[in-house]
Amino acid sequence: MSIALIVLAAGKGTRMESDLPKVLHKIAGAPMLHHALQSGMVLAPERTVVVAGHGADLVTAAAQDFDETAQVVLQTEQLGTAHAVAQARDALADFEGDAIVLYGDTPFIRPETLEAMQVARARHDVVVLGFEAADPGRYGRLMMAGETLEKIVEFKDASDQERAITLCNSGVVSADAQVLFNLIEAVGNDNASGEYYLTDIVAIARARGLSATAVTCDEAETLGINSRAELAAAEAAFQSRARAEMLDAGVTMQAPDTVFLCYDTVIGRDAEIEPNVVFGPGVTIESGARIRAFSHLEGCHVSRGAIVGPYARLRPGAELAEDVHVGNFVEIKNALLGEGVKANHLTYIGDAEIGKRTNVGAGTITCNYDGVFKHRTEIGEQAFIGSNTMLVAPVRVGHKAMTGSGAVITRDVPDGALALARAEQVNKPGLAVKLFDMLKARKAKLQKGAK
Repeated sequence: MSIALIVLAAGKGTRMESDLPKVLHKIAGAPMLHHALQSGMVLAPERTVVVAGHGADLVTAAAQDFDETAQVVLQTEQLGTAHAVAQARDALADFEGDAIVLYGDTPFIRPETLEAMQVARARHDVVVLGFEAADPGRYGRLMMAGETLEKIVEFKDASDQERAITLCNSGVVSADAQVLFNLIEAVGNDNASGEYYLTDIVAIARARGLSATAVTCDEAETLGINSRAELAAAEAAFQSRARAEMLDAGVTMQAPDTVFLCYDTVIGRDAEIEPNVVFGPGVTIESGARIRAFSHLEGCHVSRGAIVGPYARLRPGAELAEDVHVGNFVEIKNALLGEGVKANHLTYIGDAEIGKRTNVGAGTITCNYDGVFKHRTEIGEQAFIGSNTMLVAPVRVGHKAMTGSGAVITRDVPDGALALARAEQVNKPGLAVKLFDMLKARKAKLQKGAK
């Protein structure tokens, strides 16, 4: 069965107090919208339609950044969930298969839950995702008769008896796409809110002799996000779950509550993550690597046996081979460090390639930017870069070459050569004492005049 995702993402999110569309606020480094789309990917959808409204240009860019084939349609008026889904009708006019309605501000629906809904679709015309609520509050209630879902009653329209039901509606629905749109055509807005409720399709389907049922999931999956406080709670929930999964997979974390993971962080077993490490998007850590405390990594790959930090920063394009050591206050960007390279102190390496077993001394900088263009630095194998070397790119230091401490390297250094590039030291005997005496006398005179 072909699948189409319809993701509702038109809400402004007034309670967010933000100019940014609600679904673009991030959890674990990715917009909520991406999390919702990622959940749906388990079904290998043939089509993806995102219904946008507020900030449609930004939502479109985000949707197509995740899936360049995603189609974005506009809901110009906010008239309810049924009205929102109806905006996808033209985009799916020629589609034959099931449509699943997801929500861009409900990012934690598990792929297994969506698979269970599709299993239920083999037996029923309409499938709704429900959950047992600890505090049902203002959720819509699912009216079940055995396995059959008879109708969904919104809280505002529910009787006291109906409000006592704890089986609640998540809003996620699966049905044949054309059946779904035909049911929506019959939805009215004669209710307490004056809106077109998607939930009304269940009662309409039953009146037409179609079958409906509910699949249940854990309440945590249905968490909707409408405020900054709820966004922070969602971040905490994601981190807690992701850390637990890492620990179960064999990753060592001495203080897991202080480690912040991204939505796509990959860490191999027997890797060690020390306290207060932050992972941005696009990080892969191989088995047996060690990331020391207070390091920040994004867009990088760290190989087996490498040690990073403490207080290191790996930026996008950093590629560390096996047994590389990157120490305190070292920053790596768009650079390949070969096997066994050491850069242990106070160093910036950007737009560079460093050969195996080379040692980079403290205070070394690859001067890669001329104010307009970026340039590359190449350092060969088993080279020794002296402390406080400035490598003015584009430049190459050869295999087994050496630079003297404090050198400013502006020309290529041949293999095996020693490059010295600093002014000659001149000593002036006794001059330091004379200068200090002169300065102290001047200071005393100024202090006396001030009195």
